[in-house]
Amino acid sequence: MIRPTASFKENLEQMPSIDGLVRIELVDPAGNTVATIENQPGKQGSLAVYQYLHDSFGMLNAEAAAHGLAVFAEHTEDAKARPGAHPNIDRLFEIAGGAAPLEVRRVTA
Repeated sequence: MIRPTASFKENLEQMPSIDGLVRIELVDPAGNTVATIENQPGKQGSLAVYQYLHDSFGMLNAEAAAHGLAVFAEHTEDAKARPGAHPNIDRLFEIAGGAAPLEVRRVTA
């Protein structure tokens, strides 16, 4: 597991590649896909973080969400100041705050 720094860019450099990953699907306890993160510009950082959280924690629970907020570094502070601007960070706030954990499913090429 990485030790998050204050720089999202530096944290990303420590994570595994997302090559070959088409998207990640987030699945609620009832088995419903509640969100997806596609491998496309503007979302690749979130895709890498969510893949890393899955690899490190096995699911997106409160512990994983809290770690993910640290990994997003300066973007976490921006998300606090502008709710809705960073939906993938907002989701981590919800889970860290007690929302149901999510399963992470990888869809590869």
